[in-house]
Amino acid sequence: MSEKWEQIESLIEKYPDLPPEAIFKEDLLTKGISFSEDALRVASGFKPKAYFIFSFDLVPIEEMKHRENLRAPEEICLVGGQRDFRRIIVSVRLNPNSPYQVAISDEGEPVLRLEEEEVAGVQFQKTPEYYHRTLGNGKPIADIAPTIEWGYLLYLTVFRICQYFGSQQECQFCDINRNYRQQKKSGRPYTGVKTVEEIIEALEIINSTDSDSHAYTVTGGSITSKLNEKSEVDFYLQYPEAIEKRFPGRWIGKLVVQALPKEEVRRFKDVGVQIYHPNYEVWDRKLFEIICPGKEDYIGRDAWIQRILDAGDVFGPSQVIPNFVAGIEMARPFGFKTVSEAIDSTSEGLNFFMSHGIMPRFTTWCPEPLTVLGKQNPEGAPLEYHVQLLRTWRDTHEKYKLAPPSGYGRPGIGNAVFSVSAFMDVIRSGSCGSDSHDSPKIEMGKVGSENLGRKRES
Repeated sequence: MSEKWEQIESLIEKYPDLPPEAIFKEDLLTKGISFSEDALRVASGFKPKAYFIFSFDLVPIEEMKHRENLRAPEEICLVGGQRDFRRIIVSVRLNPNSPYQVAISDEGEPVLRLEEEEVAGVQFQKTPEYYHRTLGNGKPIADIAPTIEWGYLLYLTVFRICQYFGSQQECQFCDINRNYRQQKKSGRPYTGVKTVEEIIEALEIINSTDSDSHAYTVTGGSITSKLNEKSEVDFYLQYPEAIEKRFPGRWIGKLVVQALPKEEVRRFKDVGVQIYHPNYEVWDRKLFEIICPGKEDYIGRDAWIQRILDAGDVFGPSQVIPNFVAGIEMARPFGFKTVSEAIDSTSEGLNFFMSHGIMPRFTTWCPEPLTVLGKQNPEGAPLEYHVQLLRTWRDTHEKYKLAPPSGYGRPGIGNAVFSVSAFMDVIRSGSCGSDSHDSPKIEMGKVGSENLGRKRES
């Protein structure tokens, strides 16, 4: 047995209260996934990777020798196989050098392998009908309103650039600006600023053809001055305002912007936004100042945290769901040296927010090579950190008897569709309530050897 397999097996044995599938998922999100040529040919007939905001890849596009950026799927569903996996949805983070590979078995079916040994079967999501459609101006809907979370969430990145520019302002883990430049260089349709009219036109088509999407997120880069003569709150407000006016109650409305003053946050609530994500990224004070220099300079950690609490007065605490980037606490050269130190720090933040009824969630750090921290930490954080964090988040969530986060679909292994971390997968059945919307149905065509030459339809 290889060292990598021994690590996985030892963690499964050490943490028997966690789904083994979640442990593999966290490793995949950290190490990335490669695809055999046959697997790419099959995957290119299904829903493609849209690069909805960041690259979420471990190599830049220019190093993808097989055009993986245009052929790989947005997400994969792991199920069955030799380990009898329960269904689990994983975001595809491309890495041709990963020990994990999606390949085609001798029986003609996609499988996930770790160092040539099968882990699980792989299924791909069918391309939504509207991914084949364009707007009146010729822009593809997949550029304007892509979906993630297996179709559950419409991800509306209406501003694909952040006004925190340069190493003195940009969050050190974030590649939003560099990803925008590489996508434009690659020739992909990639709208920098999406108009309200484009969003509404795209949603008109989606509303008439789709039944899987239950939520939308409006988000984009921070606005420190003006954009189209509008402040950050005025710019982002216009999108949910138009959506809720045209499609009242059709989707759960979510908004990801900076931590804003209470009176500005209330404006979002008044137009129909239901969930607010003022992402705090990392809990430790010193690391926040170093890793998020723009946020520290323009708002400051203490004000950011207070504004999260204030937002709970506006939306209700459970509807305030700030994200943090799990793993950057251990990034060299400033991060914690040991897993236990990092977990202790993050646990302090989880207890603080959850004791107030606030529902923090996390994205597993992808050390993108176009970022400062990614260049310095290409391996990311240790897998044991991510596994311990799953248990810590779950246990803290249960300690405060909180319901699952709203707007994420059904929780639990076999149900969850959140793909960029396994926090929803580890929520235990019966520990709390459930989301009001069912998880989207899994619709995937059977993939056999006859599909190996199939080309993407879009």
